[in-house]
Amino acid sequence: MALRRARAGAYGLEMSDTKAPPKEDSPRGLGPTAWFELWFESLSPNARGVALVSTGSLMLVIMAAVAKFLGSRLPAFELLLFRSGVGFLFLLPLFRKDLLEPFRTKRPGMHLLRGMLGSAGNFCFFWTITHMLLADSMALQFSRPLWTIPLALMFLSEVVGTRRIVISVIGFAGVWMYARPFTEGFDPNAIVGAAGGLFAALVIVSIKRLSATEPTRVIMFYYAFWNLVFVSIPAYFVWVTPNLSEWPLLILVGFLGIAGQGLITRGVHYGDTTALAPLDYTRIVYAAAIGFFMFGEVPGLWSFAGMSLIVASSIYLVLSEKRKKKAA
Repeated sequence: MALRRARAGAYGLEMSDTKAPPKEDSPRGLGPTAWFELWFESLSPNARGVALVSTGSLMLVIMAAVAKFLGSRLPAFELLLFRSGVGFLFLLPLFRKDLLEPFRTKRPGMHLLRGMLGSAGNFCFFWTITHMLLADSMALQFSRPLWTIPLALMFLSEVVGTRRIVISVIGFAGVWMYARPFTEGFDPNAIVGAAGGLFAALVIVSIKRLSATEPTRVIMFYYAFWNLVFVSIPAYFVWVTPNLSEWPLLILVGFLGIAGQGLITRGVHYGDTTALAPLDYTRIVYAAAIGFFMFGEVPGLWSFAGMSLIVASSIYLVLSEKRKKKAA
């Protein structure tokens, strides 16, 4: 100790003035949230997109599995009511600084139309979840890109190449394999699933029109609001009071739906859409695995054939559209 004092005095310092060098922050000293943020920021943009899209896709499939489990006793309209209601509550904090912003919209009629289309599409999706194999309902949901070709021809007056028309027809052949019309295995639920893809494609067209004048949060607000309104009416007439174990699962359906969709949207913002678009189709793989282990579901040959045509055609159309926009 005396030697340390002597050395300090030789440099004109008092012992009280000598301080240990500051310690550098290390990952070991960080909390779980800070450590995750540090790790996430260290990733490349595409890696962040992959992480978010993969997680969001898994959350949406888990939501569908929970809805399917509940659908054995509760009607589809009631499931959709909770999906819409919980999502609407999560959107309200976006307007805490300006509560009247949604009421200053310039396109109330278009918001109403989009809400009607979205409600119809969501009902089709929840109907197929509760009446078909989980993987099959997911595959039919991805028929949305197939409808963009006839919609572009009818409503947008776009020039569509022969190749894209042929690919779209091949994709619809996959839907036909699911439905198997004119056979003993005819399944009309596949038609409902394909109709859901049509409504989803129409929603995208309406969003393009709305985004020209409306902020994204206002579009989301009216989408959730009108979904809640349109679903509440039929849900009232088919209402089945949930038991104590079903209430938390219904809330979970709403939370997973809004959270999963939010993660996918954010992931596309981070990464390259061309690389991330096919990744969203992992929902079918997740659905097949969860359907097998949770419900003992095994898709048949017709399902695999239809699934392959729909997925391959949809991915081709999505990627070709992105390349077209990039070239333009």
